[in-house]
Amino acid sequence: PRRAAAARAESRRQQGVEALSRGFLAVAAGDGSEARRLALKAGDLAQDTPALVRVLAAQAAETAGDHAAAKAAYTAMLGFPEMRLAGLRGLMQTALAEGDRLAAVRHAETAYGLAKTARWAWRALLDSRLEAGDWAVALELAQGALERKIVPPVVAERTRAALLAASAASFDIPEDPRRRSQALDLATQAVRLKPDFAPGVVMAARLLAADGKVAKAGQLIEAAWKTTPHPALWLAYRDLKTNETPKARAARLTALAALKPEARESRILRVESGLIGGDPVAARAAARLLGDEAPTARFAGLMSRVALANGEPDEARAWVARGTAAPQEPDWSDLDPEGRAFAYAREDWARLVVSYAETGELIHPRHERRERTMNDLPELPSAYAESTPFVRAAEVGGPLMPIPDDPGVYDPAPVNEPPGEGPAPRRNSGARRRLASGPRAAK
Repeated sequence: PRRAAAARAESRRQQGVEALSRGFLAVAAGDGSEARRLALKAGDLAQDTPALVRVLAAQAAETAGDHAAAKAAYTAMLGFPEMRLAGLRGLMQTALAEGDRLAAVRHAETAYGLAKTARWAWRALLDSRLEAGDWAVALELAQGALERKIVPPVVAERTRAALLAASAASFDIPEDPRRRSQALDLATQAVRLKPDFAPGVVMAARLLAADGKVAKAGQLIEAAWKTTPHPALWLAYRDLKTNETPKARAARLTALAALKPEARESRILRVESGLIGGDPVAARAAARLLGDEAPTARFAGLMSRVALANGEPDEARAWVARGTAAPQEPDWSDLDPEGRAFAYAREDWARLVVSYAETGELIHPRHERRERTMNDLPELPSAYAESTPFVRAAEVGGPLMPIPDDPGVYDPAPVNEPPGEGPAPRRNSGARRRLASGPRAAK
């Protein structure tokens, strides 16, 4: 009898284990009704594993969409110390499913206080602070994640750099020198953490230049260009000095491009330098090094300006026509129509923090929303010039001989025929003379 009882108990235990296994698989598959059936069966058979039965019952109810039953099951788990963290996570997920974000954050805060390594609780709190634009508290959470080893150090550094840049953007108010000084301090901290983070570098360089520290601003941009060139970087570098000649500016930009010569942005910058310095031949030579890449609107606009500078309006118009249907460049879209770089809204900064922290890549919200960017295509004259040189300006050094204007199709000259003799003038008859004369005197 004892062996038979033991065999029956072992059989029930095996059936309970099987019910639990199949129940959790049903939860993973999203089959709520099957998961609830197996949870009831496991409750009768697996009496030696009550914790697993409670977890399965709660998850099965949640999978089936019965939020009330799931909430009750997760709440019951809070009474057991070993199950409290799982219960809090379940309650947070249930609150999110019901749209109660305040309750979800409250459960996450409780869990974050209980467990130092609860990454899900940390991420929930971070997301809530990012959504609210509370960059200061988000920075504290990022520092806490580093200290608790919730995330790798590189992720924590990228998170903090993006948050510092977002904070600097919120403090950047030109009318308030005190807040502008705080913005400079925050942007400088962001660059110190990630010297190649373009939004932070551009902001710090602009604020430093406004503070009279042009040399230091240039050093920040040069260091970032060596790693990850971005069009916003060279535009900020161009605007650091406003009292230089075009040739001096072109030389300065050429030196910046030489810091990473193989990069596409550096090759584009050499073309821009030729145009800025008034050297269309150098611009054309640099443009040939760009290769036969698929044209974007920005690329077509650049080639159009090169053609126009070399006295080729027809080619310039052809490039403009190609550019009207060409796609935009994601990096170029980071510049708004006024030329401001990374003029993000609060929700854009929140997305950038998450994306840059996890992948190290920037987001391009203006490109995603297909918003207007800086003008890609030049404005060309609507009519051709009256005269076009026989040769290009680059081929000779003296004055050019213009081509005569095209007179079009010639009409035949009119033939000057001698005037023919017309009919003889009619002589007035006597009757006409009488009618024309006055009344006769009575005889």
